[in-house]
Amino acid sequence: MTKQSSSSCERNQKPILDVLSRVLKDRKQVLEIGSGTGQHAVYFAPHLSHLLWHTSDDKSNHASINAWIKEFPSRNLQLPFEFLIGKHPWPSIPVDAIFTANTTHIMAKDNAKEMMKMVADNLQKGGIFCQYGPFNLDGNYTSEGNREFDIYLKQNGCGGIRDINELSEWGTGLRLIEKVVMPANNFLLIWESC
Repeated sequence: MTKQSSSSCERNQKPILDVLSRVLKDRKQVLEIGSGTGQHAVYFAPHLSHLLWHTSDDKSNHASINAWIKEFPSRNLQLPFEFLIGKHPWPSIPVDAIFTANTTHIMAKDNAKEMMKMVADNLQKGGIFCQYGPFNLDGNYTSEGNREFDIYLKQNGCGGIRDINELSEWGTGLRLIEKVVMPANNFLLIWESC
């Protein structure tokens, strides 16, 4: 079946939307880095009808994203284009906000660093970057579950859970304005381009 599904997407989309509705209320165009299955996009777009939601991911995920959009179309939701950190240049879309969920800990360290740099270099001044997932605080795991998850990630070729301080160092030109505690030991980091 083309349409893929993630149970974690189903669980976290309402808490994420509650924050996005507030921090993106005056935004016009959002780039989603790593749209994955497509579930987040089709859920968020109709609830944030004032903005244009751009999906993006590696070509291998486009079939699922397109299938979700076909089943749950929204006038402000754009079909995916090919964009993978470390492989493609920054897209020429004039966005004033960026969203990414559960990507930073999957990426290799160099790609996570590159994403922070690309966002900092390309997001217009005053733009908002919303980054969701598990993160470490001051070099420490926030739970035993996250420590075990990090071991699993690294054993399976992923970069692992990044520390918020590390992300701040990489994202020169981004200021962390909110660190929202989310369910399942995750955070929604809200960065502003300055």
